[in-house]
Amino acid sequence: MWLCDGRGTSAQTEYTNDLKDKFTGWACRLGKYIDRSRSQATESPAVEVAGQLLEQLEKAVPRNTEPRPKSFFTPLNDMNRPYYGMLGTVADIQKKGGEYITRIEQSGDLDASLALLLAVTAVASLCLGRYSLTGTEVMAVLLPDGWLSVETNRMMENIVLNVRLPRVLLAIIAGAGLAMSGAAFQALFANPLAAPDTLGVATGASFGAVLGILWGWNGMGIQLMSLATGLSAVFFVIVISRVRNTSSILMIILSGMVVGALFSALVSLVKYAADPQDVLPSITFWMMGALTGATKSSVLAGTPMVLLGMLVLWLLRWRLNVTTLPTDEAASLGIPVRRIRAGVIIAATMITASVVSMCGLIGWVGLLVPHAARMVFGANNRFVLPASMVMGALFMLVIDTVARTATQSEIPVSILTAVVGAPFFIYLLRRTGGISG
Repeated sequence: MWLCDGRGTSAQTEYTNDLKDKFTGWACRLGKYIDRSRSQATESPAVEVAGQLLEQLEKAVPRNTEPRPKSFFTPLNDMNRPYYGMLGTVADIQKKGGEYITRIEQSGDLDASLALLLAVTAVASLCLGRYSLTGTEVMAVLLPDGWLSVETNRMMENIVLNVRLPRVLLAIIAGAGLAMSGAAFQALFANPLAAPDTLGVATGASFGAVLGILWGWNGMGIQLMSLATGLSAVFFVIVISRVRNTSSILMIILSGMVVGALFSALVSLVKYAADPQDVLPSITFWMMGALTGATKSSVLAGTPMVLLGMLVLWLLRWRLNVTTLPTDEAASLGIPVRRIRAGVIIAATMITASVVSMCGLIGWVGLLVPHAARMVFGANNRFVLPASMVMGALFMLVIDTVARTATQSEIPVSILTAVVGAPFFIYLLRRTGGISG
């Protein structure tokens, strides 16, 4: 890239060193971002950062066309183009910016459509079951005091408010939380295979839950034990990954694999020690993931931590774009990458541990949904995380509704997520090639 090779030093005779240094620095950074965006099939999040640099760069680039000393001209890609070729690049990025603004407007409309579809699906899920209800009856139960002129009885209120509504809310919260955590981990670790269990949170929470089942604890005790061991797993990951008071992404991922394997072995040990006639079937069913035991108390106990973690990820979603940059480049832009990584890891851990404690191990949601969101909304995490949240909630709600209504006996949710998610993922890959259109 021009001006990065030092061949324009003769320009110091016409420009102050301060202006040249700033101009060179902006040009080099922008050149790296442009090269990176051109080398990727998807729209690079770095284009957004480059746009901010362009505002400063355009102020420094002279707009007049007066002749300049030939020695000032620095070739661009060895084609003997003057540095005014940058103005063409500025125009290209400005055009890209227009497309970027258009995508923002379109994504806002699509997010609203997904949210409306989620609300309609939730009402439909409340209607479906062994005891069928109409939409007006459900709305009459949810909106009492004569809002609708439809008669309801105590059985309808009990079915909607005490049986189906907690389960629908748990499906929405669990799906949104797992999908958002998966999207955050995939962006943070720059790994398309990253999932909420990358750091061993899910297996750690599973160990606490099966231990509580083995000891005969009630639902709330199992949930609290699962939450505590899930958070402990990430604590061990952080401690193991720190070498000389620093933690690299590679060390964090490897530590997560080791801790996950350790807790998986502990789960197997508990299953081996459990009573095969009574306790072991309960552990096995819980490990397959199910929303059967959703109650008002369990949902209220686990939801605050999920919502708090989702709020943190929501606030950090645009900062996730720069975590893909090398640490030194991000630091040169004044971005606290390490604090952002710590905040994302803690928030995603809170979400995953709380969800697992409420409904067991549920796979594919945190892996599949973020990829589907990127294929629709592009690579910018400002859009990917909110879209993953809504699409994850919708996906989980549909899967759970099918799980409890398709057959006489309820199907474990994790089985359906794999059976439905894998072919759908293959379809998306074959249709889009894994990138956004």
